[in-house]
Amino acid sequence: MTDVEATTLRPAPVADSPQVTYWYGDDPSDRRQRGKAVLEALRIYRAAEVAMRRRTRDSMSMGENELLVLRYLLRDSTRRVRPGELSRYLGLSTASTTALLDRLERSGHVTRAANPDDRRSIFIQVTPRAHTEVRQTLGDMHERMLAAVIDMTPDESAAVVAFLKRMSDAVDGVAAEHPTVGSP
Repeated sequence: MTDVEATTLRPAPVADSPQVTYWYGDDPSDRRQRGKAVLEALRIYRAAEVAMRRRTRDSMSMGENELLVLRYLLRDSTRRVRPGELSRYLGLSTASTTALLDRLERSGHVTRAANPDDRRSIFIQVTPRAHTEVRQTLGDMHERMLAAVIDMTPDESAAVVAFLKRMSDAVDGVAAEHPTVGSP
């Protein structure tokens, strides 16, 4: 049993009840209850996604950053990506990025190609093996996810997309507004 299977996939009740949810307190107002139910459902989804990512990393014998590099490169396999772009994307030093790329190259997931316009730089390319492995590992999950949303109405889709954008903005804004302890 995974850590997510132990949790029932139900949001907190919307109707007034004496039940207190884990993070969001116990306010009887309808608006707050609906908000709590949405945030609780999102929390449960995020836990399921984290567990899925862990299983994927384990099945592919990769760390989080290796998987992130493959996903980044697979978004557009025709795009020319330099190691520095990956360093910025991952927030890693150039040395750490080089070590990560060395591992991915040894495992046959990426190749380094000389930049024909500048011999001092290289491009990182995903291999056909990486395409195949990612599709085999994640294909079924992506089909189930698509099946879960394919029948949404345009209004439902727009509402979900707008909600996720607002949540992304709210979460991304936290680090910008509240620097970590000890930072200048």
